[in-house]
Amino acid sequence: MRDGTSVREPWAGTGHLLRLALRRDRIRILIWFVAIVGTVAATVPALEVAYPDAAARQARAALMTNPSAVMMTGPAFGLDDYTLGAMVANELSLSLFVTVAVMSVLLTVRHTRSEEESGRTELLRGLPVGHYAPATAALVHVAAVNAAIGAGTALALLGSGLAAASSLAMGLATAVTGLVFGAVASVMTQVTAHARAATGMAMVVLAAAFLARGVGDVIDAQGSWLSWLSPLAWAQQTRLFVDLRWWPLGLSLALTVVLLAVSVRLARHRDLGAGLRPERGGHAIATRGLLSGPGLAVRLLRGTIIGWAIGLVLMGITFGSLANSLEDMLAEVPDLGAWIGMGSGDLIDAFAAAMLSYLVFGVGAFAVGAVLRLKTEEEAGRGEAVLATGASRLGWVASWFGVVVAAAVVMLVLSGLGLGLGVQAATGSADATARLVGAALVYLPAVLVMAGLALALFGLVPAFAGLAWVLVAWVVFVGWVGALLDLPEVLVGLSPVDRTPTVPVEAADGGPLLVLTAIAAVLAVAGLLGIRRRDIRSN
Repeated sequence: MRDGTSVREPWAGTGHLLRLALRRDRIRILIWFVAIVGTVAATVPALEVAYPDAAARQARAALMTNPSAVMMTGPAFGLDDYTLGAMVANELSLSLFVTVAVMSVLLTVRHTRSEEESGRTELLRGLPVGHYAPATAALVHVAAVNAAIGAGTALALLGSGLAAASSLAMGLATAVTGLVFGAVASVMTQVTAHARAATGMAMVVLAAAFLARGVGDVIDAQGSWLSWLSPLAWAQQTRLFVDLRWWPLGLSLALTVVLLAVSVRLARHRDLGAGLRPERGGHAIATRGLLSGPGLAVRLLRGTIIGWAIGLVLMGITFGSLANSLEDMLAEVPDLGAWIGMGSGDLIDAFAAAMLSYLVFGVGAFAVGAVLRLKTEEEAGRGEAVLATGASRLGWVASWFGVVVAAAVVMLVLSGLGLGLGVQAATGSADATARLVGAALVYLPAVLVMAGLALALFGLVPAFAGLAWVLVAWVVFVGWVGALLDLPEVLVGLSPVDRTPTVPVEAADGGPLLVLTAIAAVLAVAGLLGIRRRDIRSN
């Protein structure tokens, strides 16, 4: 930009802004890449170990006709000859596509609406930067990240010995699905003036796409007309590793182009920093609840709490409804017990306990994200505004953490309730709901450890607070494939969920719960002391 480039050139400075975005996100990108590609690379050999022959895979295929399984995975292709590739495509692809969609939404909003809301885009526009340069750099950045993850996915599948053409197609499907929802987020950033609202609106579109695909696939296991309304279905309708066809990906690319064109069109009709939707006026006088630390935290987190609560209940009901279908399959494929981490005892109880631990992953992710929201509030300057009212640093952070803990308790109860209702509906067990609600609360110390680590990092080293997600990722990895990969006990033990004894908890099992609670308390106290010792917005 020092060569005299005219700011009248609409894309002047795009390259410089792109390099800046890549530099700012280098750690974030690395975490996303390792988490997504690493999961693919670990899941394929784990599935191969769990289902070593055709008979085992066919027993697994029988489960895929269950409506709940179809809702959570996608259309069931290749069930007559359920190869490893078909299993990967049917059971891994949807999770992969949804994950890259979420990533793309977050990155797009971060580098567009968040930059405008903070005023940084206005500062950049004071330099020789073209009108379209910031948004273009953000979208190219998102496209590059999706391309890298798509390439990594393809290489991971190729490295596992799967068919080359379908491996490449799955990598491409991953990348273009991320692009679609990045473009969706780009449109939403034009509509609203706030980053959180833009993210929420884009996530609603993703949820609608998931629901349309799920209901459509339940109507027809090969995909009905309703399925074809969802970009998630287009990626799955490539029929990977079964009957590969490339043309559905053209729909994703076409929609991306259309959405970006709409985004550009809308951007011409709004002022910098504003949204097309008029902002709703607030009350002149704050309500009494908002003047308290907990009241403000509840107000700011309520959308996140409600969203996670609904999702966990629905997932719990879905998991629980599989109990009857899995009973026969587990008898035919004993190795499946290792795959889902089941122990000995009653088959249904063991299955329910394994599914409950998966729901706890979601509660832990909520708790970490909600605690790290403090860092967002601080960086945006809203933390200073709270302290200007006379609130203490310790009181602000402690009350926020208290709301997160209370919300986590509610979510554990709802997780157990949803799972119990599903198991009860599938098996007729009258006491399943009460037992599983109690079992869910046993995991509270493990959730508190994850939340406590996030608080400790925020208070002591806020620049590295995002590393709390590493523990969440490790907990999920250990719970998903730890038993199949026969990981060393010392590594498995780093997961607080794995350290939690299964229900019923005997007197001798109470020790681990006390240790986890003590660790959580130490981490929380360290974070609170740290926030007292450092400057606000100081890294």
